[in-house]
Amino acid sequence: MKILGLDHVSIATADLEKHSAILENLFNLNGGKTEENIASKIRLLMYNLGNTGLELIESLDENSAISKFIKQRGPGIHHICLLVDDIAGAVEELKNKGIKLIDEHPRPGAKGSLIAFIHPESAGGILIELKEII
Repeated sequence: MKILGLDHVSIATADLEKHSAILENLFNLNGGKTEENIASKIRLLMYNLGNTGLELIESLDENSAISKFIKQRGPGIHHICLLVDDIAGAVEELKNKGIKLIDEHPRPGAKGSLIAFIHPESAGGILIELKEII
């Protein structure tokens, strides 16, 4: 697996508008268009910081993983996302190493990408997303 870089850091929020206004005020950021990922049950807003991104995610479903995260921990850093050259190959490599994955197969992500998550149990408690831009 070849890691191409850090794609983004994702922050879970229960109020996308509120947190985007805070970030925009603090850092003069200009967010892109809000996007919904129905498969992941989230609404997101990505800020391009030049060499990486900062993503705000909000749940579209009160029973989703993001809703559960917010209820347990409140808003905060949810995961980091690493850009890979070949996500299918990366998933297979990790499976062959016995790494626990949330996604056994890549699935659609934002902006037409493919993503897969590594389970925090296999990553020292950190939720890691792998992403391939297609």
